[in-house]
Amino acid sequence: MSEAIIIFLFLNFLGLIYLILKNKSPDFSFLTLELKPLSDKLIQLEVMIQQRFENQKEVNKLQVSEIIEDKFKRVTAEQNKSTQDLIQRFSDFQHILSKQLVSMNEKITKDMQVKLDEISDRVRENLDQGFKKTNETFTSVIERLAKIDEAQKKIESLSTNVVSLQDLLTDKKSRGIFGEVQLNQILHSVFGEKNDKVYRTQYKLSNGTMCDSILFLPEPTGNIVVDSKFPLENFRRMFDLSFTDVERKEFVKDFKNNLKKHIDDINMKYIIPGETTDQAILFLPAEAIFAELYAYHPDVIEYAHNKRVWITSPTTFMAMLTTIQVVIQNIERSKYTNVIHQELNKLADEFSRYKKRWDSLASHIETVSKDVKDIHVTTEKITNRFGAISSVQIDHLIEP
Repeated sequence: MSEAIIIFLFLNFLGLIYLILKNKSPDFSFLTLELKPLSDKLIQLEVMIQQRFENQKEVNKLQVSEIIEDKFKRVTAEQNKSTQDLIQRFSDFQHILSKQLVSMNEKITKDMQVKLDEISDRVRENLDQGFKKTNETFTSVIERLAKIDEAQKKIESLSTNVVSLQDLLTDKKSRGIFGEVQLNQILHSVFGEKNDKVYRTQYKLSNGTMCDSILFLPEPTGNIVVDSKFPLENFRRMFDLSFTDVERKEFVKDFKNNLKKHIDDINMKYIIPGETTDQAILFLPAEAIFAELYAYHPDVIEYAHNKRVWITSPTTFMAMLTTIQVVIQNIERSKYTNVIHQELNKLADEFSRYKKRWDSLASHIETVSKDVKDIHVTTEKITNRFGAISSVQIDHLIEP
């Protein structure tokens, strides 16, 4: 390659000389003639060199192309090999992954089946329990509906009875009878239906007045009269909103005055010195009226206390009678205290005689016991002697 470059430079140099000579004056024409053959050779040489250069260039191209093709083939072969390796590795990986996925899928399917079975069992159990509870609830609802229906019928019947009761309580005389009946029921529930020693109903006093009931209490309390009053009319008007405030205030006054009049009547008719105690009881058969009095009308309560009249309701009257019953029982017990004491003294005397007799008997028993012991000792001695006689040395007995 370096020789071709040297030749190429030399030819260029000769060409330069040729051009110089060609451009000189005609004096050197002979030199031109002399150099022309040389110039032609140089031209031929240049053409030949150029041809060789082109040939060498083609050769170099072919060599480079072969080298590139060889490199390409080797690179392609290596790439193919690498690709085959990658394909094989990918195939192996795909196969392993496929196995793992299949195994995982089977495990997941199995686990899911187990979970589904558990869920199915729980759902079935919950459904069974739900159906059972639903049936129980439905049965309970049916029973409650039946009870509600029965209660509705009773309410309807009660409504009819309430209407009848309202109609009944509208009449003053009927209200009085209602109060007396309720009073008698309370007396019966505490003391019994017939207990003339403790109470009587519709009892006639010495002044000719007939009282609703009378309690025969032990001294020093004495007999106490119970009278039933039911001031319902004015009480209902007090809360009737169809009346004006002014009218309702007047009804309140009428209600209080009506009660005070009843208190005065009880004080005058049923407190009789020497026959009854110095106090009496006014029985109100309605808890609402009693509560209204004690909550908002203390002046009426104070007025009754001053007149020695005690106002009670069904609840408080029941408590009062229960207390009276306990007092009566305690008094009855106290009547027999002396008798019991005397009997206990007699029993003590008898027990003293019993003790003396028992001590004497014990002494005799002790003496007999001592004699028995002595006899027992003697018996033992005799028994031992007989034993000795029966088993002793016969030889000693028969010796001369």
